Amino acid sequence: MREQSTDLRETVRRRYAATAVKVAEGAGTACCGPEPQSQSQSQSQTQPQTQPVEVDENFGSALYPTAERGSLPTKAVAASLGCGNPTAVAELREGERVLDLGSGGGIDVLLSARRVGPTGKAYGLDMTEEMLALALANANNAGAANVEFLKGTIEAIPLPANTIDVVISNCVINLSVDKPAVFTETFRVLTPGGRIGISDIVADDTLTPDQRAERGDYVGCIAGALSFTEYRTGLEAAGFTGIGITPTHPVADGMHSAIIRATKPGN
Repeated sequence: MREQSTDLRETVRRRYAATAVKVAEGAGTACCGPEPQSQSQSQSQTQPQTQPVEVDENFGSALYPTAERGSLPTKAVAASLGCGNPTAVAELREGERVLDLGSGGGIDVLLSARRVGPTGKAYGLDMTEEMLALALANANNAGAANVEFLKGTIEAIPLPANTIDVVISNCVINLSVDKPAVFTETFRVLTPGGRIGISDIVADDTLTPDQRAERGDYVGCIAGALSFTEYRTGLEAAGFTGIGITPTHPVADGMHSAIIRATKPGN
């Protein structure tokens, strides 16, 4: 991995580790959004920048129905960092095996576990030890027996091929430093006929990478976003069919939260 990519991954890991510690200590809630700049940082910038996305109702637990939030451990809700509600769009069914890429504090894993029931299973994958510890505590508090949390990266999923029915993710793939690897790995672990139901940030095709970066920092879920065409092309290259990318709400100028669906062809 290139040095810059390694540095970006470590920046993301540190940010979310700090978030997990903050939530575990009861110091507040978390959200996917850019970190505020200090006055010295702001003064040191010489290039004009588009106003970054604010931390608001476009991100976090506000995107989940009140009934769902109220039925989960408080710290699972507080650690919600996403830009959507993938469990609502993945149409999970009883008995299915579901994998959440970048599971964070576990909110989507716990909701998935309820939807697939005792004959199904929900996996959560995260690279941050602090988030995994928080997620495990939340699962124990919820009494969820059909969940398992795995440590690893979404570019190298630690599961065998053809073992997962549905892959979900909530505003995480945009953070990856190697998105083609994420798409390839997701395709690999899915069973034939398996599907994805993802919430992610997607950019208008007219925005350059530099323009996307102006709208927010990398760990704030903005700068790393693919365009609509890039997202579709990446999924197609991995082998997916039936691809649909539907914007749901704007999060910055030319940047959207979107629902991404696709299928791994069956035998």
